[in-house]
Amino acid sequence: MMHNSHPVPFDTVLVANRGEIAVRVMRTLRTMGIRSVAVYSDADADARHVHEADIAVRLGPAPARQSYLDIDRVVDAAVRTGAQAVHPGYGFLSENPAFAAALAKAGIAFLGPPARAIEIMGDKIAAKNTVAAFGVPVVPGIARPGLTDAELIDAATDIGYPVLVKPSAGGGGKGMRLVHEPDRLAEALVGARREAAAAFGDDTLFLERFVTRPRHIEVQILADQYGHVLHLGERECSLQRRHQKVIEEAPSPLLDTETRARIGAAACNTARSVDYVGAGTVEFIVSADRPDEFFFMEMNTRLQVEHPVTELITGVDLVECQIRVAAGQKLGASQEDIRLTGHAVEARVYAEDPSRDFLPTGGTVLALSEPEGVGVRVDSSLRAGTVVGSDYDPMLSKVIAYAPERAAAIAKLDAALADTIVLGVRTNTDFLRFLLADPDVIAGRLDTGLLDRRVAEFSSAPVSDEQFIAAAAVRWLAGWPVRPADPWAVPDGWRLGTPAPTTYRLAGGDRVVHVHFTGRPEAGQVWVDDSEKLALAVNSDASGANLTVTLNGIRTCFRAAGRDDQIWLASAAGIAMVREVAEVSVRASAEHVGDAEIRSPMPGSVIAVSASAGAAVAAGAPVVIVEAMKMEHTLTAPIAGTVELLVDTGTQVQVDQVLARIVPDTDPKETQA
Repeated sequence: MMHNSHPVPFDTVLVANRGEIAVRVMRTLRTMGIRSVAVYSDADADARHVHEADIAVRLGPAPARQSYLDIDRVVDAAVRTGAQAVHPGYGFLSENPAFAAALAKAGIAFLGPPARAIEIMGDKIAAKNTVAAFGVPVVPGIARPGLTDAELIDAATDIGYPVLVKPSAGGGGKGMRLVHEPDRLAEALVGARREAAAAFGDDTLFLERFVTRPRHIEVQILADQYGHVLHLGERECSLQRRHQKVIEEAPSPLLDTETRARIGAAACNTARSVDYVGAGTVEFIVSADRPDEFFFMEMNTRLQVEHPVTELITGVDLVECQIRVAAGQKLGASQEDIRLTGHAVEARVYAEDPSRDFLPTGGTVLALSEPEGVGVRVDSSLRAGTVVGSDYDPMLSKVIAYAPERAAAIAKLDAALADTIVLGVRTNTDFLRFLLADPDVIAGRLDTGLLDRRVAEFSSAPVSDEQFIAAAAVRWLAGWPVRPADPWAVPDGWRLGTPAPTTYRLAGGDRVVHVHFTGRPEAGQVWVDDSEKLALAVNSDASGANLTVTLNGIRTCFRAAGRDDQIWLASAAGIAMVREVAEVSVRASAEHVGDAEIRSPMPGSVIAVSASAGAAVAAGAPVVIVEAMKMEHTLTAPIAGTVELLVDTGTQVQVDQVLARIVPDTDPKETQA
């Protein structure tokens, strides 16, 4: 692809990003013998990308606008460290023409396209009109600056319903509205303008015909400074949730050879329309019903999150290509030289809880094990001790699998996700495996609505009795003194007469249970609530991280880690988190299972307290509102009673932190008794 033996004029490159993409870019820099510079906020002072860089520079406080998005601070860091080039990663400043211009002014190379290309492709109306002039097919619609609501409504009749209302600025689904009937369009335009203005500071809208059963297919392109443009095949990105990609693959199972060539040529023409230089991605929408017909959607003027699948099927290091193109080197290949071999599938691992409507989670990574092996790649920001907060995007890593055939690649990815163990932070790996097992996914019958249709069918695996026993065993083993001076301090339950069990009250999933132990770890008994007693043998290694539990002769191995009142477990059955809870001396309502604590479902900040301390509230009344990643979550009273507040407005909280308690009213019958 490029002349890899030729030196480049960069000995130091600053990576203006964080997380897994910063780590991934540094991997290529290290291979090329280039010194890497990391930048970080206060929230990332101990992050993996900081540890892996040769030099690290603090930018500022945790808020992105005061650190990663501060152009002056990033450029100053590059100047002070002697960096001759800056790689922007994706997100943050990667598609900011002002950043590219500021670097050029400082005499520093931007490992991205020219500012003009960023500006045109950042405006969806301008982009659509520009590529159409180069013969690239676009979705039928109306797109020009300054369209009024009346003009959009008039145009919709000719376009044909259903129509998609789209903002000219921004992405991620914000401001988009799907309208099926003419009498709903006016209302949709008002809402779309309001949301676009709030998200992007620009309420300009345009209309497109909505493609039925749409598939999202994108093409990777590379262009040098001498007018040479190549495409490296396409990626299927149809598995999305709320317009955010979750699983991607290359090549697409939809396209035939002829269509692949045509869509690739259209992507190259898109790049030529703006004199593009570097790596970029052209996104198309394709109807599952008419796979030979495709339309331009947008161009991402940067590296994509899902670029590893293209690297695996082509053998091309896209980051190295970005560096060499920016250094003035020519693409050393023709389109005929590009070969797509095998199949690759990528899954994005997020800090989120699928069982709580995918709310972002967080916490400290207590133990970590990531998959390895032939055909498995992991791009990760994680290491033991990593603190996952709520300041940035919740994506933690990407797990990618490669095999000669698509079915084998999917099976390999599923196995790799099963081997992905993150204890201390709830992730979406179980949902990813659920999605990979879907018959339509296996068959390649994809569209952008498939994932959202399947969400209702997903449920997290319940915490089993075996997992509760293993979690309680962690605490039981820790309670055995090394050299007991007092026989009564030994938690074996021995008494004259009936043994007195050692009991732990645990909550997990939607259950609260009591686990009882008697005897000794090597030969004891255990039972959950009122179930039958089981013969128990339990032991752990010196670190306490590897636990073996034998119940009635059946042996199970667990990876265990604990934090505060939480106990995390990983086994062949999956990952579970249980927590110890105190006994409640007052009676809760029949509908309420467990205690009356209100816990934060995500890490974030308390932005409002709706009930004052000591106030009487009804079940379902709002008590505390928590915000994280621009999402608000109202926490309500699980039962009727009196509020005991443990936080104030502005308090930073962690996932599952107790924010308030509801003390139920005393039952008159219990008082009389």
